[in-house]
Amino acid sequence: MRRKQLASRLSILLGMFCLSGQALSADLLQVYREALANDAQYAAARATAEAGREKLPQGLAGLLPVIGGTANTVWNENKYRVDSGAQTHKEYNTNAYNVSLTQPLFRWQNIVQYGQAQWQVVQAEANFAQASQDLILRVAQAYFDVLYAQENLKAVRANKQAISQQLEQAKKNFEVGTATITDTHEAQSRYDLASAQEIAGESDLEVKRYALRVVVGKDVGELNRLRADATLSPPQPAAMERWVEAAESGSFSVQSQQAAVEVATKEVERIRAGHYPTLDAVANYGQNNAALSFAGNSNLETDVRNVGLQLTIPIFQGGAVNSRTREAIANRSAAQSGLESARRTATLGARQSFLGVVNGLAQVRALNAALVSSTSALESNKLGYEVGVRINIDVLNAEQQVYVTKRDLAKARFDTLLSQLKLKAAVGTLGESDLEQINPLFEAQ
Repeated sequence: MRRKQLASRLSILLGMFCLSGQALSADLLQVYREALANDAQYAAARATAEAGREKLPQGLAGLLPVIGGTANTVWNENKYRVDSGAQTHKEYNTNAYNVSLTQPLFRWQNIVQYGQAQWQVVQAEANFAQASQDLILRVAQAYFDVLYAQENLKAVRANKQAISQQLEQAKKNFEVGTATITDTHEAQSRYDLASAQEIAGESDLEVKRYALRVVVGKDVGELNRLRADATLSPPQPAAMERWVEAAESGSFSVQSQQAAVEVATKEVERIRAGHYPTLDAVANYGQNNAALSFAGNSNLETDVRNVGLQLTIPIFQGGAVNSRTREAIANRSAAQSGLESARRTATLGARQSFLGVVNGLAQVRALNAALVSSTSALESNKLGYEVGVRINIDVLNAEQQVYVTKRDLAKARFDTLLSQLKLKAAVGTLGESDLEQINPLFEAQ
């Protein structure tokens, strides 16, 4: 009974250890959420967006009244002499304050600037949305790079292990006279090459882990790996032109550049308004209090109240308005060219990503078939080596082909998943929900 109880407790502890090991393995969604909180590039984009949103209240301020006030106190000492008469000395204190209000009634440049501010906010939001999509792609790229580096290192080590076994077998066969020294030398050469590849693979894995750490802001530990039976989905809709058409208007880079064109167009109109007259409603209220100290103490109080309209007509400003208008027109042309470039880039990205998904799926199918074939070829070569119809180099080549195929299959699957994300980013629909959809394809290591 005691042995059964002890075995039961050990099994429970072992299960808890396995569960804790799985809990330490981070999935793609967890890594992305960590990056949301810690990525410096995304934090900068978020702050830039917050700054861009302030353009709207700044533009509205040009349409609202401006209220200001002044106050002063002055001590005066004055001396007067009329002709050759006696000098008169006057000393007194003056206190004054004034409150003024200016309400723009017609300032076309301010009206245009408010409309311009609205487009500047649109541009800031589009840029931030693009930064959000870029974060998803950067996290996925870094995540997949680490997993591929692990697969590559695993293949290299497995290949090294197999070569080590073949090397030992070749040495034994040479000692008993059933194989030549050539087989031993060939196996030794392959083993040395595999050792060098292992060192390179370990270095590459460290670099890829640090690249992920840069995005996430900390070491996330072990990562969930892609399941062997994971099924990759083709793009929906299946017509490439529909994705291309969606990218022409849905891409956030296109939306940002479209807003930039509108901002530049408004800027031309705002600069031209420098030729237009302005009309303001103005109101002032002030009080002046002077305490006189001559001919007896006395106070002189003055109240000022006025309300009116103020018309300002620009006549000549040295040609500055004309020059700035030409500058704004040139900037508008540059923005329009940038918009056309953004559209072409977006459509190119959509085509490349769509083909990346379609061709990637075909490549995965082909590599799966190749893995089955190379595995069968390896078994055949091992059997042939045992009966003497194959030499050691044939087995080594067959083993190498299996590991290369496994590595290439892993890369093809990761590239296809990344192309799926890039395709949705090209049309401006990539979000956290897309990571939630592919996250179940991964499992704890």
